[in-house]
Amino acid sequence: MNYAIIAAGEGSRLAQEGVTLPKPLVKLNGVEMIRRLIDIFAKNQADSISIIVNEEMKAVQEYVKQIKLDIPLNIVIKSTPSSMHSFFELRDFLRNGKFCLTTVDTIFKEEDFEQYIKAFIADSESDGMMAVTDYIDDEKPLYVGVNEAMQITGFLDNSDSCKYISGGIYGLTPKAIDTLENCLSSGQSRMRNFQRQLVADGLCLKAYPFPKIVDVDHAEDIVKAEAFLRN
Repeated sequence: MNYAIIAAGEGSRLAQEGVTLPKPLVKLNGVEMIRRLIDIFAKNQADSISIIVNEEMKAVQEYVKQIKLDIPLNIVIKSTPSSMHSFFELRDFLRNGKFCLTTVDTIFKEEDFEQYIKAFIADSESDGMMAVTDYIDDEKPLYVGVNEAMQITGFLDNSDSCKYISGGIYGLTPKAIDTLENCLSSGQSRMRNFQRQLVADGLCLKAYPFPKIVDVDHAEDIVKAEAFLRN
């Protein structure tokens, strides 16, 4: 399993609220968010881990460069206009088999993730397995429509009928990279538009429910995330 972490955002909202560290280096219960992800991925059948960091985050660049792993750690330093563009910059590390991609501020329980990855590896039928959750504490959630077999039927900005929202953990096969490249060449942006295009292109995507996933976008989210991980 190849893993990828998008850590290229500026974390401007955290900075405006007095958080002085770059978002990837913000600690949750004493561990940097980016280190926590790397450690979890390394425990879950990782063949490689690839990270993109923006050009302005010198402290993050130095931090990731000093990490030593027993598997390849690929580091891309480039500022991008969106998470989808960051994914595009990492795509060549993800062409060999199944991969899992997430942003650095996606917070989940390690045991939930372990079960998710096992299910994704064991699934020989679908083109991807996306994490979803019915816990909604997001300013602009992306709702996920599913059928009775938990196959994804659509990604919606607004919905009164969808139980789940996207958890921001993307388990995919290299087939999805064709869709990604076509999205970029046609001028599309935003990860949610890429996800919609996966459905439009006919890829079979399954939804995997997590009890809870949280994002760290604001200073108060740090406290919430730490409490969530402790409980």
